[in-house]
Amino acid sequence: MEQPHLDKQQPVAQQIQDETWQRQWISEQKPEVETEQSVMGTFDPTKTLNARSENKIDVRNVNFYYGSKQALYKVSIPLREKQVTALIGPSGCGKSTFLRTLNRMNDLIPGTRTEGQAIFDGLNIYDKKTDVVLLRQRIGMVFQRPNPFPKSIFENVAYGLRIQGHSAKFIKERVEESLRNAALWDEVKDRLSISALGLSGGQQQRLCIARALAVEPEVILMDEPCSALDPIATLKIEELITELVKDYTIIIVTHNMQQASRVSHFTGFFLTGTLIEYAPTVQLFQHPSQKATEDYISGRFG
Repeated sequence: MEQPHLDKQQPVAQQIQDETWQRQWISEQKPEVETEQSVMGTFDPTKTLNARSENKIDVRNVNFYYGSKQALYKVSIPLREKQVTALIGPSGCGKSTFLRTLNRMNDLIPGTRTEGQAIFDGLNIYDKKTDVVLLRQRIGMVFQRPNPFPKSIFENVAYGLRIQGHSAKFIKERVEESLRNAALWDEVKDRLSISALGLSGGQQQRLCIARALAVEPEVILMDEPCSALDPIATLKIEELITELVKDYTIIIVTHNMQQASRVSHFTGFFLTGTLIEYAPTVQLFQHPSQKATEDYISGRFG
């Protein structure tokens, strides 16, 4: 069966919405974001927002089930290329479940089922013919807690490259490049042969990011990557995200709404398995269109 292809032309309604978003971003004063910007130095997601960027993954009417229990309901969301999309919402709302549908990690759980489409490079991620191993190389993932292998720092980053059969010379060069891109090289370059388990939590998380980068993904999924880290380590991860988004599409699940406002261009709010609202981050936080969104970000629940 021929695979569905993503139309390069965005629907007229979406183009109009994008232009509206752009005008609102330019015209509005953004005191909350400016306050958060002081934490992140010079990074300001409003300056790198591209509301007209193409969809890297176009999610359409996705339902997800754990056995007979439905966990996601008709989720549709455009995940924009080389932009950071944050997914927020209370615990158990479905945001991490949704994130894991994007590289089929939920397939590892017996009895799960996904309906709908997630169009990535013209193909439906959920199609039975999808090469899941290749998919997970192209859509990498960083988990909530650092999960380095009980191997050396070097071998952690080289692991996927060795499976792919690359030469020793290529692996050596790629390991260094990946560690540099993960802002870790200067801290570990003289001890690459020691166990990765001896690194701090923040260093281990950056090592896991380097391991994901080594196989050259196009998209990076981050499932609460800072939840187990201290504030200093968290800041380093956030700074890293602002650099990585120049080359990668990033989707991050976070409970921390300040973090979402600091690093993301777009935000989606989930509640009880439903995507309640999706918009540019500043618009969603300052002028939410749904009362449930307003209640959540104002702290009335969650």
